[in-house]
Amino acid sequence: MSEQPGGMQGKAVDSSAADPEGEDAQQESGSPTGKRRLAALGGWIARGALVGLVAAGAGLAAGELVAVATGAESSPAVAAGTWAISVTPTWLEQFAIRNFGSNDKLALQTGVYVTVALGAAGLGVLARARLTIASVLTAVFGVVGGIAAVTRPAANTSWLLPSLLAGLVAASVMRWLTTMSLKESAPSAESSGRRRFVLGTLGTAAGALVAGFGGDAWIKKRYDVSAARAKVVLPVPATVLPQPPASVHPDVKGLGSFFTPTSQFYRVDTALAVPRVDPGSWKLKIHGMVDRPFEITFEELLSYRFEEHDMTLTCVSNPVGGPYVGNARWLGTPLAPLLRRAGVRRGADMLLSTSTDGMTIGSPVEAVLDGRQAMLAIAMNGEALPIEHGFPCRMLIPGLYGYVSATKWLTDLDVTTFASSDAYWTPRGYSPQAPVKTASRIDVPATGATVSAGTVVLAGTAWATHRGLAAVEVQIDNGAWREAMLATSDTPDTWRQWSYRWANAPKGSHKVKVRATDGTGTVQTSAVQDVVPNGSTGYHTITVKVS
Repeated sequence: MSEQPGGMQGKAVDSSAADPEGEDAQQESGSPTGKRRLAALGGWIARGALVGLVAAGAGLAAGELVAVATGAESSPAVAAGTWAISVTPTWLEQFAIRNFGSNDKLALQTGVYVTVALGAAGLGVLARARLTIASVLTAVFGVVGGIAAVTRPAANTSWLLPSLLAGLVAASVMRWLTTMSLKESAPSAESSGRRRFVLGTLGTAAGALVAGFGGDAWIKKRYDVSAARAKVVLPVPATVLPQPPASVHPDVKGLGSFFTPTSQFYRVDTALAVPRVDPGSWKLKIHGMVDRPFEITFEELLSYRFEEHDMTLTCVSNPVGGPYVGNARWLGTPLAPLLRRAGVRRGADMLLSTSTDGMTIGSPVEAVLDGRQAMLAIAMNGEALPIEHGFPCRMLIPGLYGYVSATKWLTDLDVTTFASSDAYWTPRGYSPQAPVKTASRIDVPATGATVSAGTVVLAGTAWATHRGLAAVEVQIDNGAWREAMLATSDTPDTWRQWSYRWANAPKGSHKVKVRATDGTGTVQTSAVQDVVPNGSTGYHTITVKVS
């Protein structure tokens, strides 16, 4: 070998152990000698891969422990995952949302760990032949991770530390275990050397598991804001809204409730580590093209006038007939008075909102000031905002897709212009402004379901947020459009559920479509468009088998 293990001068390790390929490797693989060589090669690779994996685990565990002090967002795995989100092309991001839904973060994190594992295994194999090069590359990955962490919008310098230490620990463990592995695999190696390698590897792996999971639990405990959330006393709204009448919800088996249960409300965002914001330290800054910039604390916010408002939220990533839409009762303080207090200057047309994790969303100033119930919300469905949905404060503007209106973990409002500023999604191919499009969905029966012949009840949901709904129609097998029965309207900012009794449904397979007409009299378009750049369009269509 050209290098001694660890790059040190000393007694050379038997080359037959370090490199299973010699002149005998030219033997036929089917011969006894060839089989022994293949087995030796397999063992050589397996030891290297094992060492690489254990070294990477030790490094990640060390980084997790440091992140106890620097914050969950700075841990190596989160830094790598967040960087992956930032460079993910739009088509791949939409693929993940369509196929994994709210589990897209889990899928991404799993992908990060798999990628790290494969890279670590490869470096572990490389280390058996080129230990110094493999060690340097391992440390370099730590540097790259640190740069990825510290260059994020909400980062601080301390976020460098977890990844840097992770790279250093992984490189050190790799050198140590590789040196022992090469010595124990030599023909002259004593059984005590093999025991040292086995015990060293198992001990390091066990320590990494304990430190990694322990560090993660420590982080969650240290930055937990559940107790602070539980202590929030919600202000009494100026006008307490009555519950909507029962007639807002058709009595159809299988049709979801009018209000979406908080636990089932969709979540689509880029926060790999959910921000945990203490309301005691929370502040909102309003500045930019204003005459009187100011800041408010959460305690001050609670002293303002609060309103309840029922509102349907829709994600721009919702495909035709998709699940990323939900309806809730929100409690918040009106946003328009705050902008008027700041004194919006002539020419300002964009409200650039920023969350604690650095996410930016651009909203039209006009949509806040035109009389609609834009608000800073602190509660949904009668409880303080869940941490995953923006606790302690989020922004809501009726009639706009979430990516241009519904900033979670809100901390900054910059009054600016669309011409001078870009929000997060705009450079990624999305429109800077995006009113919610009229949409309708068939919820009952599910596509592909088999129903009994006779009268079949169809039901679903439709929305045209802030414009309201005037009608819903269904079409069966490309026949005439037939008007469905709309449930009672709550507000123009909420969805409406509908039902249709399909009498004398004949046996066989049938296609059913739905379309809606909004409150302005405009019929939902049949043109098919993907979610990019400003929301999907087309008719939701299902196939039903009548037996």
